[in-house]
Amino acid sequence: MIDFIIGIVASGIRMSTPSLFAALGENIAERSGVLNLGVEGMMLIGAFAGFIGTFVTGNVIIGILFAVSGPMVMAALMAFLSVSLRTNQLVAGLAIWLLGVGLAALLYRLTFGVVTVAPTVPTIPPLDIPFLSSIPVLGPIIFHHDAMIYLAFLLIPLTHIFLFKTNIGLKIRTVGENPKQADTLGVNVNRIRYMSVIIGGAFAGLGGSYIALVTTGSFSEDIAAGQGWIALAAVIFGRWRPFWIVLGAFVYGMVNATALGLQTKGTTIPFQFLLMLPYLLPIAILAVMYKKSVAPAALATPYKRGER
Repeated sequence: MIDFIIGIVASGIRMSTPSLFAALGENIAERSGVLNLGVEGMMLIGAFAGFIGTFVTGNVIIGILFAVSGPMVMAALMAFLSVSLRTNQLVAGLAIWLLGVGLAALLYRLTFGVVTVAPTVPTIPPLDIPFLSSIPVLGPIIFHHDAMIYLAFLLIPLTHIFLFKTNIGLKIRTVGENPKQADTLGVNVNRIRYMSVIIGGAFAGLGGSYIALVTTGSFSEDIAAGQGWIALAAVIFGRWRPFWIVLGAFVYGMVNATALGLQTKGTTIPFQFLLMLPYLLPIAILAVMYKKSVAPAALATPYKRGER
């Protein structure tokens, strides 16, 4: 039983990592006042770019760079639509999502055609940290993961420091709360929002690359499996604070790992319900937490200098 629980928790950490990457980036974007509903599409592009970069070059580092670059271009487009053109951010985000879904599938088919056996790349292996990985219980749970999980762990405090302990973070938060006041103080609102959305795209690319290069070693058209939407929910659950956002992502990962673990144990619970459970629980949590969450005041509100 102990081994089963250890396996569930370790798997939960792995399964929460893609949405954690994306949620940390989306938090930065939303703190600047831009609601990016295109995260799922960006994760798909990141997954494809990371996979094709690794497949062609044989170098996973180059693959990850590809995975970050592709969604950054999409994020720049999202920023252009929502910041420069001041279109409705909900509509722009949905358009970016659909673009990512269609473009990733198109590029994959143009590259490989219709194949019966999907091409694969070697997955990033877990690291055994000397001494620490052999600690009973904690060792296999915390200290036996791949390098990208440790990068995600590192980004949690770094994102907090970036947003709450630096001058640029103060500008981001001010723009997200009161862009007119920020503009009056000499802050370039559009530049800050562009930068924040593009950073969010890079993080979404990391999340997508994790699925392709660590979890599966391949690419499929539905590889993101809704984790971009889970990331959006995790931001609300975490009240736009990195240390709470990780908890929201971990809840999804744990429920997903538990559902899969119960299936392998041969539970009598219908597997269709277990497949729904990772998505039902975040919805239930959001229903409870939403009223308690206070979003940035200017979130999803376009800004034009001179307007009241």
